[in-house]
Amino acid sequence: MTNEPRGPTGARRRGRRPRLTRRGRLALLVTAALAAVSAVLVPVLLGDEAQDAAEPRTKTLLVPEGRRAVQVYASVDQVLRVPGGTTEKAVHTTELALPEAARGNPEGYLFPATYPIHAATTPAGLLRYMVNTANQRFGGARISAGLQRSGVTGYQAVTIASIVQAEAGTAADMAKVSRVVHNRLALGMPLQMDSTLNYALGRSTLDTTHHDTKTDSPYNTYAHKGLPPTPIGNPGEEAMEAALNPSRGDWLYFVTVKPGDTRFTTRYADHRRNVEEFNAHRRGAAGPG
Repeated sequence: MTNEPRGPTGARRRGRRPRLTRRGRLALLVTAALAAVSAVLVPVLLGDEAQDAAEPRTKTLLVPEGRRAVQVYASVDQVLRVPGGTTEKAVHTTELALPEAARGNPEGYLFPATYPIHAATTPAGLLRYMVNTANQRFGGARISAGLQRSGVTGYQAVTIASIVQAEAGTAADMAKVSRVVHNRLALGMPLQMDSTLNYALGRSTLDTTHHDTKTDSPYNTYAHKGLPPTPIGNPGEEAMEAALNPSRGDWLYFVTVKPGDTRFTTRYADHRRNVEEFNAHRRGAAGPG
């Protein structure tokens, strides 16, 4: 027997529920609102511990194209919350799959990508991950074919790619910059790249002085012919493709007069005019002194 409510005549009123008064509805709404606020406040008040207990967060480390090894080391130290210099020291005690020509220096092989960081991640493990990723990306069939065509070693190609990465203002300019590098190497001309000089001086700037070009360093490609002894950064796949597949052209000079306006020339006189325009643009951008 059910205990269904009955009407004045005693007949059961099926499918109907008691109606709330206006005061009852208001109390119910207030209770629901308080419950909703509590649901939001509890995780906030408990903070990271509650979130980590429910679902541990995964950190990531972004290594941009062209980032130098010393910069990557510092980023790894920071994301892993270890003392500064820890990752750089780990390079000397970690077995990395580097070419013999690298002599244990992973510059050029800390592949630019986004890497997951877990509680068990170590500097050594992350370094191995980056180098193994570089070997995978730089070891494909297209890269192998490009090495055969260009007549350079894999390590030389990574070095050229690092210069291309640093010098090209846009992805579209990469193959042209590569052509200038190859043309100069073929003619026995010094590369005279500001990017290699910046690497030697541990800086990044568009302003190179005559005094800078006298810097005593094997990375000073104003003073020394050929490629620098190591890559000058960690290039991405686009730069590597450009290093092995340069555009067709006889250019020997280039300068980015302003963003989006890189001019490639064969004649030094034309290049000098472009450099003068670059300097004028720089002075105008700086404004009155």
